[in-house]
Amino acid sequence: MTEPTHAAPIINRTFIHAPIDTVWSTLVATDKVLPFFFGAICETENGLRENAKMRMVHPNRKIAMVVGEVLRFDPPTCYAHTFRMTSIDEPPCQVTYNLREKDGGTEFELVIENAVEGSELLKQMKGGQRYIASNLKSVCETGRPAISGRLMVLMAPVIALFAKRKQRVKNWPLT
Repeated sequence: MTEPTHAAPIINRTFIHAPIDTVWSTLVATDKVLPFFFGAICETENGLRENAKMRMVHPNRKIAMVVGEVLRFDPPTCYAHTFRMTSIDEPPCQVTYNLREKDGGTEFELVIENAVEGSELLKQMKGGQRYIASNLKSVCETGRPAISGRLMVLMAPVIALFAKRKQRVKNWPLT
């Protein structure tokens, strides 16, 4: 069997008119709804730190949408983790969030690497990059997500109805 071909890294950069500490604390918040992460809640066993398992769960806490392991956690400049969508039976990719102080604000860089070329995961990740960046920017600058983030949070109960059995939290433990 041949090794899968990985797509070239995909990089999205967004300037956020907010201090780096604000952007960082918003990005790495746990145990609250994160509209820029499609209304998910980031859960960990003992906080975000290198080698820790993490998962993004539906607000009802019954559905794991994304699972991964923290690869790098370097406050307030870099957070990287593996990223596997529980609804897709494909290998994980790597997501890295880089923050840099720049021009009185923060440059937010979202990098997607090691996704299999032509995979459904890659397609989903490409589509989600702009959503994540624009909603993180809006939350950090105004305290509210963009309209797309507000709509996603409102749609959460409907989204839960379409979750697959394999996405149940019990199938994706943190320990």
